[in-house]
Amino acid sequence: MEKLILVLLFVFAIPSMCMAQNESGTFIDFQTHYINPIGSLPPKPKSPIKTPLIYTNDNGLIFIASHPEYILYIKDENETVVYSTVVSESETTVVLPAALSGNYEIVLVMGNWMFTGWIEL
Repeated sequence: MEKLILVLLFVFAIPSMCMAQNESGTFIDFQTHYINPIGSLPPKPKSPIKTPLIYTNDNGLIFIASHPEYILYIKDENETVVYSTVVSESETTVVLPAALSGNYEIVLVMGNWMFTGWIEL
């Protein structure tokens, strides 16, 4: 019973804490992809990977929780990389170039994992 109460507390408390931090920005909805360097063998790992919690604020990206190191790519609608950088584990904010405006694809790469989403600047 105690475990059920604890699970329910996390289910309801964590989203409300994230929404409170998101009063002036927009959360990015990421899709998770596994990059298999060998090809079709072996199959994709079955263990879940933690999706990054990031929201946009003006021309910046704010990381909500601790995270591993990522390579960040910003791509335009033609799949052309218009900005890239390495985001270290200690960084909580990434300032994007002010010249970027419009809709862009955001790609975060961590080893064999890739997270993709869309942002509007």
